[in-house]
Amino acid sequence: MFKNTKNNYTEWLVIIGVVVLLLEVLFFNSGLVFSLLFSCGMIYLGRKRTGKKFGKFLFFAGIISFIIHVFSMMTFRFLLLAILIHFIIQYTNSKKNPNKIALDIKESEQALQEETLIKTKPLFENIFFGQQKTPSSVYEWNDINIQSGIGDTIIDLSYTVLPKGETIIFIRNVIGNIQIQIPYEIEVSVHHSSVIGATTVLENHQAQVFNQTFHLKTAGYDHAEQKVKILTSLLVGNLEVSRI
Repeated sequence: MFKNTKNNYTEWLVIIGVVVLLLEVLFFNSGLVFSLLFSCGMIYLGRKRTGKKFGKFLFFAGIISFIIHVFSMMTFRFLLLAILIHFIIQYTNSKKNPNKIALDIKESEQALQEETLIKTKPLFENIFFGQQKTPSSVYEWNDINIQSGIGDTIIDLSYTVLPKGETIIFIRNVIGNIQIQIPYEIEVSVHHSSVIGATTVLENHQAQVFNQTFHLKTAGYDHAEQKVKILTSLLVGNLEVSRI
C-alpha cells in the first residue's frame, strides 16, 4: 500500500511540475525559452571559437547566463521544494513504519550459495567537463552508458573486438560533439535526438537544425550477427558516425 502511495505521490509531483513549467512559460515568463536557447547558442559558438578571446568570452558568458536563468525559474524552485518535501515524507514514514527483519533459521536447511558477480571497469565515466576518447591501441570492449555535461566523446571501434550480438553505445550529453567510428563489416543502428546541432550518419548528412530526432539503420542490421546500436541525446552539439 505504501508503495502505491509513493508512486502516486511521485506521479503528482511530475504532473504539478509540468503544469508549473507551462504556466511559467505561457503567462509569467514567456521569454524563458528564448533566453535559454540564446545562452546555449552563446556556449555553442564559444566552443567553436575556443582559440580566440571572443570565443572564450562567449562560452563562459553563455554558461553564466544559462545558470542564472535556470536558478531564476519558478519551476526550479518548485523542484527544490518538492525534493525537500519528498525527503521529509520519507523520513516521517520511516519513523512510523520502521523496517522489520524476521529471521527464519532452519538447522537442517543447507545454506544457499552466494551468486557470483563480476565487476568490469567501464570504458568511460560520467563527467561534467572534459573530453573522453577510447585508447589509440588495442583495448577490451564494454558497452557504454554515460551522461556528460560539457565536452566531446570520441569512440573508435577499430581497436577492439566486438562480441557477437548487439553492442550498445548510450550517450547523453548537454553540450559537445559525439564522434563514433565503426568498421565496415559491422552493421549499425542510430537513434539520435538534439535541440541544436548537425548530424552526419554514414552517407546521411543534416546541416545545423533545431529540435531533431531520427532513427537510421543499415539494411542488414536486423539479421546481422555483430551489430552496434547507438543511442545519443544532445542539447547542443554535433553527431558524426563514420566508417573506418
